[in-house]
Amino acid sequence: MCAICRVKFQPERMMQPTCSIKCALEKVKLDKAKKQRRQDLAEKRRLKPRGKWLKETQSCFNKYIRTRDERLPCVSCGKYHEGQYHAGHFYTTASRPDLRYNEDNCHKQCSVCNNHLSGNIHGYREELIKRIGQERVDGLEPVGRSDWSVDEIQEIKKKYQDKIKELETK
Repeated sequence: MCAICRVKFQPERMMQPTCSIKCALEKVKLDKAKKQRRQDLAEKRRLKPRGKWLKETQSCFNKYIRTRDERLPCVSCGKYHEGQYHAGHFYTTASRPDLRYNEDNCHKQCSVCNNHLSGNIHGYREELIKRIGQERVDGLEPVGRSDWSVDEIQEIKKKYQDKIKELETK
């Protein structure tokens, strides 16, 4: 079958993809365009600033946290709400960028606690100890890295995309 016009034909040569010169020329044009699109996409990815990668990866990580905790109440107030939920960080990304993608540091939190009550940290800490234990909460204290390279950020994003797919297929 011709790769361009989809007409059934008998190839004259082994691995002949098209039925005619006209279709062959069209295939060459399409192949060049496809190659150019791939190159353009690669260049666009290469030129994307680190901050953009951080933002995209944070969005993916936050979606994972909300999906992981979807059956749990708000970590700070312990209530189930009809409103919006966030992925609330115990230590904020501004104060502790090294914990930005730490799963122990981030849990589903209602927008009221996260935005209007500045994280409702007292309630958060009590529930956090119940959920992950005092030892793991204390383990959040040491300072780690926050100067990830773009490649490392891309790996983190891919990791959480895969985790989301895994949770959504369960």
